[in-house]
Amino acid sequence: MIHVTTTCPDTDTAKAIARDALGQRLAACANILPGVLSLFHWQGRIEEETEVLLSFKTRAAHRPALVALIEERHPYDLPVIHWEDADTTPGATAWLDTETG
Repeated sequence: MIHVTTTCPDTDTAKAIARDALGQRLAACANILPGVLSLFHWQGRIEEETEVLLSFKTRAAHRPALVALIEERHPYDLPVIHWEDADTTPGATAWLDTETG
């Protein structure tokens, strides 16, 4: 299992991207966490925005297609997308494999 994570400007954007990814079976689950305060360097300044965290549970084999979908659907000029391996239980691995084919 891997987690693929990005931030979105609002809940509607996060839900739309999540529904597309789930509809294409690129992820077994999407978690949306509103109210994330992000501070970041952008174009020579330090910016501060309230964002929505969007995190997917998927398999490494689906990472390229999921990242491509996020890049295509995301409204930011540069959506920051990150992925990491996640250890999990055998039952959760079986569920992930079933849901992502």
